[in-house]
Amino acid sequence: MDSDTFRPGHKPENVPARRSTDVVSAVGDVAYRWSIKDDLIEWGEGVESLLGVANPECFRTGRAFGARSMSQKGASRYEAVMYSRESDNGSGVRYEIEYQLLDDYGGLRWVEDRGRWFADAEGKPEVAVGVLRAIDQRRVRDDQLVRLSTYDELTGLLNRVRLKGELADVVVQARAPSAFLLLAIDNLARINDSYGFDVGDEVIVGVAERLRGLSRRADALGRYSGNKFGVALRNCSPERLSIIAERMLASVRDQVIQTSRGPVAITMSGGCVSLPFHAQTVEAALAHAEEALMSAKQTHRDSYVVYTPSREREKTRQRNIDIADELISALNDRRICLAYQPIFSSQSGEVEIYECLIRLMREDGSIIAAGNFVPIAEKLGLIGLLDYRVMELAIETLRARPDVKLALNVSGRTTSDRMWLDGLVAQLRADLSLAARLTVEITETVAIQDIAETADFVSQLRDLGCLIAIDDFGAGYTSFRNLRALDVDLVKIDGSFVQNLLENRDNQFFVKTLVELAHNFNLPTVAEWVSNADEVAMLRDLGVEYLQGFYLGEPQLTLPEQTAQSTARA
Repeated sequence: MDSDTFRPGHKPENVPARRSTDVVSAVGDVAYRWSIKDDLIEWGEGVESLLGVANPECFRTGRAFGARSMSQKGASRYEAVMYSRESDNGSGVRYEIEYQLLDDYGGLRWVEDRGRWFADAEGKPEVAVGVLRAIDQRRVRDDQLVRLSTYDELTGLLNRVRLKGELADVVVQARAPSAFLLLAIDNLARINDSYGFDVGDEVIVGVAERLRGLSRRADALGRYSGNKFGVALRNCSPERLSIIAERMLASVRDQVIQTSRGPVAITMSGGCVSLPFHAQTVEAALAHAEEALMSAKQTHRDSYVVYTPSREREKTRQRNIDIADELISALNDRRICLAYQPIFSSQSGEVEIYECLIRLMREDGSIIAAGNFVPIAEKLGLIGLLDYRVMELAIETLRARPDVKLALNVSGRTTSDRMWLDGLVAQLRADLSLAARLTVEITETVAIQDIAETADFVSQLRDLGCLIAIDDFGAGYTSFRNLRALDVDLVKIDGSFVQNLLENRDNQFFVKTLVELAHNFNLPTVAEWVSNADEVAMLRDLGVEYLQGFYLGEPQLTLPEQTAQSTARA
């Protein structure tokens, strides 16, 4: 058989019964000619090596060849030719299939079969000519790619994408109650820090093996994320769900995981959702399971929570969404504004500085205080945008009012936000005189989370000429060694210790101690939440240098004409 065999328009009666050319065999392929009427196959050179047979006569007929073919339905040469829905218009009908063949050694070899069949006068297949090519290596490579796209490389479980696909099948096709269980290894970060990430990986693999051993054949088990596993449970009633969840948690809790660094004891937490009762979509199932898992971790680790609908929770969630939409709209419309609250000298009674407090102005002109939207902005990741806008507004005020000093609060996220710091640096370098009138306030709880990172943030601000204040001091029990390491300029005593100061002797002792310690470091103090004249007098006697509170001055949207004003109250 030569290359003329495949020439378009060649009639089947003209197809010669000759051997393949050297060109085909030279690339490792094998040509063939199958006479369908008498079921005889003529093979080109190299068939023994390609198919792993000692005697090519075993493949002399189409029937014998088909007996060794391990093909799926529709993937055999016989089906491709004899069941073809196409008609030969004179140039033959092309086919291309892949299947496995059993060799003489009990092995299976993948081949690609490409060719054309030609019809007789009645339009029925009369002869087929084609080429076989060995594709074992390609199939191995393809199988590896399929596995990588389907299975988690570390654990061998289904990966996140495939797990979601299995969950979709459960949600859509479930004819009986089913469920989804989301499990998370508790404190995996601590294990990584204590033993190393390689041991952390061993723990993940060990947990995967435990869960695999407990999963039913119909269940779909996968690795959902770093420390999380998901189980789509078919035919699982709510009662059965609790049993399975407890059993899986116990399998991890009751026996340590053996690692290369020794045994490691761990626990897991779980979030469960019943299907389709409490979730009709994959997205809802995942969201509810995550919510239940979070509840389990917040209440008691090594436990699980089954999701239950809550009208109040949904109302809160919708409120959060509404506030987030309003925040974005207010940012776009420039309706985020500042309110300025004065901080007075306890000795002179004059205003020393104004604290900038964020406010949201609604479209109708009404004002929303920070407490109504800042916590939600922090939860939804919008606080960085607000902090940036507040910084811009504070700089604008400093430029417009060279007679005022301002204090600016920053959130925990902002202390590690390079964009915010770069923005402030760019603003202040254009006019370094502004920095001397700007104090940046960092809450104590944020400062102690990462002393090194906070110290670097403080250092860069001080290099610009800004002052630094620790806000809400006393709430996080910062050691004064850390306070000294941060090199701050001012300490603001948490208002909860000033509240009811006259009646609460513990608060009096605490404030007195904080003031004395601060003075040892030459740090002036500010008392917040001052609410009456008697508190003013007591705080002054205790040595507090500055006072702030609604009694002394409420936040205002505009600054007064004169800032060096005194007040009898202070």
